[in-house]
Amino acid sequence: MVAWLEKHQIWMYLLALVIGATTGLTAPELGSPLAIAINPVLGLLLYATFLMVPMARIGQGLKDFRFLGVLALLNFVLVPIVVFVLTRFIAGDQVLLVGVLFVLLAPCIDYVIVFTHFAGGASARLLSATPLLMFGQMLLLPVYLWLFVGTEFVRSVDFAPFLKAFGFLIVVPLCAAGLTQYAAARTRWGQILADGVSAAMVPLMMATLAIIVASQIFKVSHQLSKLVVVVPLYVAFAVIMIAGGAVVSRAAGLSIASQRAVVFSAVTRNSLVVLPLVLALPAQFELAPLVVVTQTLVELCIMLVMIWALPRILKPQAALRVQPQGS
Repeated sequence: MVAWLEKHQIWMYLLALVIGATTGLTAPELGSPLAIAINPVLGLLLYATFLMVPMARIGQGLKDFRFLGVLALLNFVLVPIVVFVLTRFIAGDQVLLVGVLFVLLAPCIDYVIVFTHFAGGASARLLSATPLLMFGQMLLLPVYLWLFVGTEFVRSVDFAPFLKAFGFLIVVPLCAAGLTQYAAARTRWGQILADGVSAAMVPLMMATLAIIVASQIFKVSHQLSKLVVVVPLYVAFAVIMIAGGAVVSRAAGLSIASQRAVVFSAVTRNSLVVLPLVLALPAQFELAPLVVVTQTLVELCIMLVMIWALPRILKPQAALRVQPQGS
């Protein structure tokens, strides 16, 4: 069953999206309870992912300055430029602009690691980079918002949820995975636990996708006429960053696995972490959280395409065959 799920995982994820959408649209009263479940199920998914990464490899990733430099260049230099250009056509609507800026300027630190793993990318290196990505966006997001929106708006934002999310979604699952690996190396029950959690990767991913979509789609569907304008913007951002990530990472001479990780990091945004920040904005920005949620729904579909497509686009060069010379 585990092998079958892994072989057909893309179809399973699409099924999870359909189940989530159907549930959210037909039973909207489940939206609030399911929203509460997002972080716990995402934490379990990240625990399962971290469990498959030897802890020693995480420390090694901190020494890979070329990889870290490419991530920083893409997420904190190229992304703001792309976002500024793409948002010019909604610059007159401050609510839409704020929502888009929040979500697109913040690189993902959580499920991007899972998607990278499923696409054969360097998930351990990306995990090592999460402190850089986390604290980089904490420092620079206020600067970008100040440049693009203004000083008064920045003063109204509480950035504390960043640290809370980092602790709950990265530190806690990582420590739990380390303890499980330690137990698995020394006890039979630890090995059974590790094997069971690893086998649950695909079902956990399905549950995460279904819960996110089911908890948010009803609210988005009722504001669709106002939100549809940002959908092409999100798609354009993903396309540009896929190309930009591939070109920059290849030019930097990174391995194929690292190139895939870089592309996923460039495309995937920190929507689940910035959402609490946007929810805490003044009342006139009540539509902004749905702008963020819309990006999440668009991104999940794009991620499934990337899991299938990136291994086919970014793949090792075939070895050149040496033709025998004629006598």
